[in-house]
Amino acid sequence: MRQVILDTETTGLSWEKGNRVVEIGCIELLNRRPTERTYQQYLNPGREMEPGAAEVTGLTLDFLADKPRFGEVVQEFLDFIAGAELVIHNAEFDIGFLNYELGLLGTAYGRIDRHAGVLDTLKMARELYPGQRNSLDALCKRLGVDNKHRQLHGALLDAELLADVYLAMTSGQTGFGFDEAAAESDAAASELIVTVTSSSVILHATAQEIEAHRARILKIADKSGKSLWAD
Repeated sequence: MRQVILDTETTGLSWEKGNRVVEIGCIELLNRRPTERTYQQYLNPGREMEPGAAEVTGLTLDFLADKPRFGEVVQEFLDFIAGAELVIHNAEFDIGFLNYELGLLGTAYGRIDRHAGVLDTLKMARELYPGQRNSLDALCKRLGVDNKHRQLHGALLDAELLADVYLAMTSGQTGFGFDEAAAESDAAASELIVTVTSSSVILHATAQEIEAHRARILKIADKSGKSLWAD
């Protein structure tokens, strides 16, 4: 399964008021693992940033003045997401802006749903944690995803954080390659014990894997207040 974690930054909160996309950040996953393929592009919006947007992104029109317009990079962007499931936090916002950008170019490119599917992690979080704050920062704190380096909003950085949050929400894991967990997993795999019988292959968990599993179950129990596996 191919997924693309996607985030955008914009000149303001409403495309209906003529605000534009100023940055796109994407991370590709295959079967829930990062491929190291990313897409990041700053864009010249042709208009000023609204004060609130400038404050949270740190971007200015002076910085963006020599960057390409959306129409200049639209094909490479669509090629990157083609056929994937887009994983987006508050997808209505980002898809609304991207469809607006596509619409400004005429009818040739259609809408985003012509090129990719969409999964909204905000809707997912609201189902998992009803009545709680479900912003990306709140989910990072709840799920143990380190976002201390997030001083400003950036599309690629936010996509990286969302990738960890998404995986944590859907599998109980807190990372998939952006931290030391991948190295620890590779080390444990090198000690895998395999027993071959006449009719099957049995994979025995190593001591490190058993301990890691126990620690994960206890962490889930601590976060949720109860775990059937811990019982």
